[in-house]
Amino acid sequence: MERADVEVLVVGAGLAGLSAARVLSGQGHETLVLEARDRVGGRTHDVALDDGTVVELGGQYVGPGQSVILELIAELGLETEPTWTGGANVIDLRGRVGHYTGTIPKVNPVAVAELGLALKRIDRLAGQVNPEAPWEAPKAAARDALSVGDWIRRSVFSRDARDLIRLAVHAVWMAEPEEISLLHFLAYTGAAGSIDALLDTEGGAQDSRVRGGAQQISVEMARQLGDSVRLGEPVRSIRHGPEGVLVTSRSLEVRARRAVLALPPALAGRLDYSPAMPAIRDGLTQRMVPGSAIKAVAAYESPFWRAAGLSGSAVSVGSPLSMVFDGSTSGSAPGLLVAFFEAGAAAGAASLSETERRDLVASNLARMFGPEAAEPVDYRDCAWPNEEFSRGCYGAFMPPGAWTRYGKALLEPVGPIHWAGAEAARRWTGYMDGAIRSGRR
Repeated sequence: MERADVEVLVVGAGLAGLSAARVLSGQGHETLVLEARDRVGGRTHDVALDDGTVVELGGQYVGPGQSVILELIAELGLETEPTWTGGANVIDLRGRVGHYTGTIPKVNPVAVAELGLALKRIDRLAGQVNPEAPWEAPKAAARDALSVGDWIRRSVFSRDARDLIRLAVHAVWMAEPEEISLLHFLAYTGAAGSIDALLDTEGGAQDSRVRGGAQQISVEMARQLGDSVRLGEPVRSIRHGPEGVLVTSRSLEVRARRAVLALPPALAGRLDYSPAMPAIRDGLTQRMVPGSAIKAVAAYESPFWRAAGLSGSAVSVGSPLSMVFDGSTSGSAPGLLVAFFEAGAAAGAASLSETERRDLVASNLARMFGPEAAEPVDYRDCAWPNEEFSRGCYGAFMPPGAWTRYGKALLEPVGPIHWAGAEAARRWTGYMDGAIRSGRR
């Protein structure tokens, strides 16, 4: 087995790990990055269609307020382009297809009014929670004891308004409202600034994307780090103490003064530590649950929906695809519809074959956008719950009771071991911008 001695070892070559290594290397610290996959980028993942068009099966969108990633994109010589929003959006409400403009579907006046009030209340409650220390918020224990589903049942009364809030939870947290702590929901919302910032396309978190694919950010950072990034080296065990760490991967044994573990918490919890992690840290990693998402891209000869006056965006209640966006590039071909299986629907579809998922995606897109959508010329998807070194996407969430009991362990080092990752960000938690912030911190 090959042996190495470095000052700092970083585990994980996603946005968080590479950002940490880049800062450390820039300060003159000898740094080594170990990545389990045969690629960098973590939960960003770009692939090519048969015609060479690059599509993104992982993290994709950036928006206003995400200053750290936007500055890094420019620094690396990359560019963004806006998500297409021209035309009417589609709503599929239990098989009834209609059109609307703006963020909130115009289902019925009572539901729209109630939904608007609920969103304002969410922002007001989120403003009471400090994302740096949610357990210190007013009524933290009471709110942590409730699920988001509990809050919806107590606070929202019309069926359509409830359905749309549940849909928003699926879209952002990749989980069912009953699974998520209300305190976590509020802290996460506060870390983005508002619920609108999370949900909006134009002016929100889905405003733009990196031209050519978001994985390029990691590829370029890794290029700058050169031979200090080693791929195909899943870490198995970590011995740690006052003298530092001894980390064993597939073919390496690395001694380092400190380690930065830039992994999803559930995966970090599966490593073999000696001595074992403190009970509070182990309890945290047992309870931080990866979200369930499958991202699919259906390609067509052109974005035909635009000629029909449609934006390519859709929301759906009662079908397996909860969200759809126009993923086409600035040119006219090919046309790309980006569709998401989320929460329970993703957990179910993860057991299907890619061909079965393609048929399911095509049939549901046809109902939303017309018969032309039934026959994509190409298709790709990624079932993130099946990914060995992610086990879910976009990020992890806290179930009821976890924040107030275990939350302090999320950022607290254990001896020479430090933590990074999108879940460890206190601004734009769960997003690419947050991952970069956590690595730099």
